[in-house]
Amino acid sequence: MTDVQPSPMSKGEVGWGILATGGIANAFTRDLVAHGHRVAAVGSRSADNARAFAEKWGVERAHGSYDELVADPDVDIVYVATPHNFHAANATAALENGKHVLVEKAFTVNAAEARAVFELGRGKGLLVMEAMWTRFLPHMAYVRSVIERGLLGDVRSLHADHTQRLPSDPAHRLNNPGLAGGCLLDVGVYPVSFAHDILGDPVEVTGRGTLSDTGVDVCVATALRHRNDALSTSYSSMETRGPNTAVVLGTEGRIEIDSVWYFPAVVTVKDVTGQELERFDQPVSGRGMQYQAAEAERLIAEGEVESPLMTHEQSVAVMATMDAVREEIGVRYPGE
Repeated sequence: MTDVQPSPMSKGEVGWGILATGGIANAFTRDLVAHGHRVAAVGSRSADNARAFAEKWGVERAHGSYDELVADPDVDIVYVATPHNFHAANATAALENGKHVLVEKAFTVNAAEARAVFELGRGKGLLVMEAMWTRFLPHMAYVRSVIERGLLGDVRSLHADHTQRLPSDPAHRLNNPGLAGGCLLDVGVYPVSFAHDILGDPVEVTGRGTLSDTGVDVCVATALRHRNDALSTSYSSMETRGPNTAVVLGTEGRIEIDSVWYFPAVVTVKDVTGQELERFDQPVSGRGMQYQAAEAERLIAEGEVESPLMTHEQSVAVMATMDAVREEIGVRYPGE
């Protein structure tokens, strides 16, 4: 295939292409449209689904195949929202057609796939970014600022849970190993990525999980040891609904993130006595997925190929941690 080079892009001119029409694609497109981003096209394996999606959100064009979407000359960046096992192939197709990509988390099935996608994007001078939208929310920027200002002293531990009651139907993608189903890649990626963000990459990974009759993980607990012996723990489940809160502990205080911590949330900073020092409560319009879109458009306008908030190296490291957890709990996907 002829190498397609990206064209310079100014802010406000970026045309988004939505690849797939499922729940997360609808949520992201809702925030794009509500906050003035231009959605140029949508692509689906079903022409009817693409047309229905386009009509629902006022999208300019509907394509009955992913190939047509990534070839659309009015699309500058493709948002990949297919099941995990298709992410690498879909992102590769977009990059080969000269499109920047924002790829849903988990970024790929494993670290090897992630490295290959990032290397391709870098070689073509195209933006490749994982859609870990939580990292770009205002309350997460505040959490990082609290730590940088030293209000917690030495950060020693972090705990977060992501627990939901999700479909148990064996035919559902979440319960299908052929679609890289299971709770770790779908919901567990949130607290694992959060631990990487706050404490850095782990030097030791421990995981325990329970598998379903179909062979996917329905719940997973992780314990990670990071540099300087800081520890993080997480619990993720797709069969039980819990508080979905998070806490970061330091020698001089703590950060408490209310439910639901991975959505826009209230953050409270307390000292060692439990006295409140600061409180962050900033309303966010919509779900908050527009912040990652704004970051992607900023990077495209500036000719950058990765975000400092979610670097290529960080995404690969998160995938490597989840690879290690899956190795411990005995989950392996077809083709690995």
